[in-house]
Amino acid sequence: MNMTKLKSGMTNIFTAEYSATLRWTICFFCLFVLDASGDTLKITLDEYANKPFGNIIFLRHAFAPGMDANGVPAKFKIDDCSTQRNLDSTGRTQATVIGEKFNEYGIKFGFIYSSQWCRCLETAQLLKLGEVFPEVSLNSGFRNLFKQETTLAKLRKNLESLKNEKQLVLMITHHGVISAITGINVNSGGAVAYNIKTNTSKVISFE
Repeated sequence: MNMTKLKSGMTNIFTAEYSATLRWTICFFCLFVLDASGDTLKITLDEYANKPFGNIIFLRHAFAPGMDANGVPAKFKIDDCSTQRNLDSTGRTQATVIGEKFNEYGIKFGFIYSSQWCRCLETAQLLKLGEVFPEVSLNSGFRNLFKQETTLAKLRKNLESLKNEKQLVLMITHHGVISAITGINVNSGGAVAYNIKTNTSKVISFE
């Protein structure tokens, strides 16, 4: 066995492992510095009220247990709430409290759009923040019953048209839509502030 080659190979392996460890250390340090600077992925409602981040807020509908059309897409009807998951008492209370929080911090919306799904429209109404406009581009894909790529393409076009809108815009929609646009996953009743110009997002904390 050629000991020189063996030592060389072991050195290369050690160097590669060391380099990988160093890269991870640097990445972790950068994340720590980023967090320490205050430029995180989260913002409180108070912070948002004083300095809005972008001009769009995506809000996932309030808590709605169950399963749409009992898991049978063919039985789903967009205008029939009995075929959909709907808000329960917990969800209705959650939506009401969210609306009260926005009012408490003086956050006003020039436009409010909602998915056509019943749980989103009910959430929007319970917020009591103004007139609500149903918007097809905010609809869920639901097991490919609706072409999500088509609705998302329309939503991105709509967002582009709002790039220079001075008033705040609220969009009540679904988990999949928010995730596709912002890259952030939120629970029921969760909100994400979105900056169209920079394509960046921050989770809004209601605590």
